[in-house]
This record gives sequence, structure tokens and C-alpha cells, in this order.
Amino acid sequence: MNDDITQQPGERIIVIGSSGAGKSTLAERLAARIDAPFVELDALFWEPGWKAAQDEVFRERVRQVTAGERWVLAGNYTSRQLDVSWPRADTIIWLDMPLATVLPRVIRRCWQRHRSQEGLWGTDNRENFWEHLKLWNTDESIISYTIKTHRSRRRLFERHTRDPRYAHLTVIRLRSPKEVAHWWRSLAPAPATSAASGTPQLTAPD
Repeated sequence: MNDDITQQPGERIIVIGSSGAGKSTLAERLAARIDAPFVELDALFWEPGWKAAQDEVFRERVRQVTAGERWVLAGNYTSRQLDVSWPRADTIIWLDMPLATVLPRVIRRCWQRHRSQEGLWGTDNRENFWEHLKLWNTDESIISYTIKTHRSRRRLFERHTRDPRYAHLTVIRLRSPKEVAHWWRSLAPAPATSAASGTPQLTAPD
């Protein structure tokens, strides 16, 4: 794995990282920049009523969205689909943000979604902020889950990004919002057909 943050991404990109790292924000900007489909893995995994898709259904959805020559995915789900998407990708962008960065974003996102009662990923799934305050229950509280899995997820990503099976991947590891902004500015000029410009604003979590 190369930590050179001036590396250029390819056209089949997966953005990984902790909750609140900014995966969806950056992935959507990249997709617009290269005129590629943008897909959140959450949208493929969660069905109405907060029902998780069956593993093979989820994996088949991932196969379908990664069948093309150009796409950008946001999300992890490493135990369920890494062996499907990573072999097809050419670039992994790892937003390895400190817990002190991601935790306030997660809390803010939960509160904003609770207040707006927006349906997530085209479903009727809505967030209940008070459920996320059950810090003893990582199954219900994304706040608790983020705290308890931050270190172990970092170790997991380190292992996967160094796995010889994925040696074909360009891995770009960005460790702070400042590094993300610096990397974005270092990118080659966007194609004339792209609507994206400027530095991605990562104040809103993915």
C-alpha cells in the first residue's frame, strides 16, 4: 500500500471508511467528476422496514452495479461483499479519519435525519435519534457502533489493503479532512463534460 496522497484514481472506485468519514460525499463528487454511476452500498443492502437483504441478493446487486467500466461505490460491508467488488475495482480510497472527526458527524447526521424524517435510499426507512442513544446496544446505536469498531475496522482495512489478492488496486489513504482537500486539489483536470469542481465539502457525513 502506498500512502502517497497525490495518486490519481481510476474509473472503478470504492470509497471506504468509518461511519461519518465522508464516504458518500466524496464518492458522489468523484462520480460526477468522471461521469460515472454513483452507488451507496447501503442502498443495495437495506430494504423497506430496515430489513437486511439476503446475502446472495445483496451480492448479486453488487455484481450488477460493478459490471460496467466506470463506477464509484461508497461503503464497506467487507464480510459480505468485498470479494465481489474489490477484484473489479481499480482504486480504493480509504478515508481513515480520527474518531474525534467522525463521531460528531455521526451524531449530527443522526439528529438531522431524525428531525427531517427523510426516507433513506428510496425507502420508508427513517432514523430515530433516541434509538442511537442506546450506547449499550451496537445493533441499534450507530453512535455506539462507531465508537466500538473504530480501531478494529482500521486494522481490518489495513489487512485487506495489504492483501496480495488486491495488489492490482491503487490504494489512497487519506487521514484527515485537510488531506482530502489537498488530494482533491491535486487531481488532474476534470473532463469538460463533468459538472464537478472545487473542493468537496466534508462537513456532512456519509
